Amino acid sequence: MTAAPLGYRLQSAAQAGEFLVTAEVMPPKGSDPSHMLQMAQLLKGRVHAVNVTDGSRAVMRMSSLAASVLLQREGVEAVYQVACRDRNRIALQGDLLGAQALGLRNVLALTGDPVKAGDHPDARPVFDLESVRLLRLIHQLNSGEDSHGKPLTDGALNLFAGAAVDPQSASWSGLQRRFEAKVKAGAAFFQSQLITDFERLRKFMDNIAAGSGRPVLAGIFLLKSAKNAQFINRNVPGAKIPETIIQRLAEAKDPLQEGIHIAAEQVQAARQICQGVHLMAVRREDLIPQILDRGGIAPLDPLEALRPGQDSVTSLGRKNGSKDRPVGV
Repeated sequence: MTAAPLGYRLQSAAQAGEFLVTAEVMPPKGSDPSHMLQMAQLLKGRVHAVNVTDGSRAVMRMSSLAASVLLQREGVEAVYQVACRDRNRIALQGDLLGAQALGLRNVLALTGDPVKAGDHPDARPVFDLESVRLLRLIHQLNSGEDSHGKPLTDGALNLFAGAAVDPQSASWSGLQRRFEAKVKAGAAFFQSQLITDFERLRKFMDNIAAGSGRPVLAGIFLLKSAKNAQFINRNVPGAKIPETIIQRLAEAKDPLQEGIHIAAEQVQAARQICQGVHLMAVRREDLIPQILDRGGIAPLDPLEALRPGQDSVTSLGRKNGSKDRPVGV
C-alpha cells in the first residue's frame, strides 16, 4: 500500500480507522526555528502529524502558519492551529487561502485563549469569529465560496479541519451541545484538552461521541514535577490534574521519569477508549518517542524511527490500536 503524500497522511490514517498519534510543538519566540525543527525531526516516523500552536495561552510567538510551512519543508506533516482571537474574518480567510497554496492541509480551528492570560495583556482581542463559526467558514472555503457566499474564482480549498473538545467540562449538556455543533459545522476530527479522568473520557465517548464518525484524540501532557502539575492547574483553563498524580510526582526520586511513566500509562488507557492520542511535552518533545514506546505504540515508519544505537524496533509487529490492558491508571 502506497503511503499518502505529505499533507494527507493524517486524513488518510483517520479515514482508514488507524489509531492516530499527533504531538505538539511551540513556534520559536524569535526568528530562528532550529530548535523547533530539531524537536519535530525526532518525531518523524512516530506521529502522523505535528501540531503547531497559534499563540497558545496568548503568548506571542512566530506565526503558526509560517512555522507549519517550515515543518513541512523538512518532511514533517503539520497541523496548522488557527485561533480567532487575533484576526477578523478577512485575515482568517486570507491565511487559510495562503496555507493551502503553501501545501498545508490539516487545520485545527480554535477560539483562542483570552488576551489577559498572556504576555501582552493590553493587546486588543478580535474574536470576530469563534471556533464553530470558523469551522463553518472553512467548510464554505472548501465548497468554493468565501464567507459572504461569493465564489473563490481561483480555486476552492481542500482543508482537513479539526476542533478541540474538553471531555472533563463541568457542563455535560454544554459539552454535548458544543460537540454536536462542531460536528455539524464540519469538524472531521477532535483533539481533546489535557485528560486525566479516563472514566470521564469513556463516558464522553460512549454517550456523546459515539456515532459521530469522528476520531477523538486524547490530550496527554508530560508532567515534569509536582510543581509543574500545580502550575498547570493554576494557569491552564480547564486543567484538573488530581492530587494523586501530584503526590506521585512529589514522592518520586526522579520526577521526570515518573512523569514519563504516568504519560505512558495514560497512552495505554486512551488506546482502550478512543482513536488516538495527542501528546504535549513542552520543551521536552524529545521524550515523546520514549512515552510512545512505553505506552506500546509502535513506530508508524520503522525506518524513519530508528535512532542511533537501536538495532531493532520494539513492538513493531503489534497493531497500534490493539487492546492491551492499561497499567496503573
